[in-house]
Formats: sequence, C-alpha cells, structure tokens
Amino acid sequence: MRSSAELCALVTGANKGIGLEIARQLGQAGLRIIIGARDAERGEKAARTLATEGIVARYLHLDLTDPASAQRAAADIGAREGSLNILVNNAGITDPRDASPAQANLDAVRRVFETNFLGTLSVTQAMLPLLQKARPARIINLSSGLGSLTLNADPSWEYSAYKLIGYNASKAAVNMLTVQLAAELRQSGVRVNAADPGFTATDLNGHRGRQTIPQGAAEAVRLALSDDDDETGGYFATGGRLPW
Repeated sequence: MRSSAELCALVTGANKGIGLEIARQLGQAGLRIIIGARDAERGEKAARTLATEGIVARYLHLDLTDPASAQRAAADIGAREGSLNILVNNAGITDPRDASPAQANLDAVRRVFETNFLGTLSVTQAMLPLLQKARPARIINLSSGLGSLTLNADPSWEYSAYKLIGYNASKAAVNMLTVQLAAELRQSGVRVNAADPGFTATDLNGHRGRQTIPQGAAEAVRLALSDDDDETGGYFATGGRLPW
C-alpha cells in the first residue's frame, strides 16, 4: 500500500461510536479522513476531536436517505481529493418498532431498509467513480452477525433470539451487495468486504454490548488497511470468516 499520508478515507456515520473510532484508527495510520454524517454540529465536532489528536480530518454532509447528498459529497471529494481510496459504509439505524416477522411495524422495516441498505447502495454508487481512480481502493460494508442466514437458522447460536426482520434482513442485503459488488469490481482493483463489529456497546443497542468500541472497529480497520489484493467478497469478524 502507498504511503498512508497519500490515502483518503470516507467513513459514513462517523460522528460517534464505531464510525468515529474507525475514522480515528485510520487517521492514526496516517490517512486523511472525511467524516460523513447527517448532523453538521456533531460531524464538525467529531472532525475537531480528531484534529486535536493530530489527525487530518474534515466533515462532509452525507444523509443516506437523500441520494442527492451522496452525489454532492462525491463531487466535493472529487474536486478536493481527486479520488477516494477507502469507503467505510458504517452508518446504520435500528427502530424500536422493528420485531419478528409476525409483529414488526412495516413503516419501521421500511425505514431501516431505507438507511441500512438503500442508503449504503446509494453512497457506494456515488463514490465508485472516485474509488475506481484510486490505487489501492477498498470498500468496507459494516454488516452484523445478525445478517447471516446460516446463523439465523441455527437455534443454538447465542443471538438466535434476536429476530428483527427489518435490521437482520437489511444486513443480509448488505452482505448480498458485498458479494455482488466484489464480483463486479474484481478486475478493477477495488476490493469489497463485509465486517461484523460484534456485539459492541454503542447507542444502537443501548450500550448493552460486551465489546468496547475500539474492539468493534478493529476488523473494519484491518480490512481497510489490508495489503491482500485477493481478499475480496468476504464476510469477516475479528475471529475470522463468518458464514453467509
């Protein structure tokens, strides 16, 4: 991989939690960081926080429910950076009305899908021309063990009780995006992988997770910085590959 100071990374939903920590760890590795977030005040605060740690970071408005904002963000990055080496699709939501298939609120499922899958696809499509100009180029999609069909079908799995049709299915869709995009881009040099952060204590789960935020960020950072050009189309957690 080229000198890290020459590389640029965009992390969506990077104003807090795992996204901010991914941005921090990539910045500590020497990359220039773009904080993608909906909330300007939080995004600017996150960029200032990283700057006080010696990281080159700036905020860029990005709303996953607004495809036009992704196009504007891509135009900004193209004008100021020329290309993009790393896209970390971290932003995602849950909804308290999400539940099992028999009980879930349809509006909640639609809202979760709009952000977690369609928003991720929209941002990825907008950034692809910039990634295809770059060497190296990596796309990391933040997934979840809850997106694994194999694990969801296993009643002995420790998280088998978490049957949230909106959230789980949205992450399964992100996994499908990972597989198909990796195949589509295999000859282009852009590597695409999915990372499960594990059950990490964040706002998303009311801080009930068992891992720390730095632990939750670790696998996405590893994939982003990997020199292995053959590592594409995979689904990884810190302990290794996950079943689809």
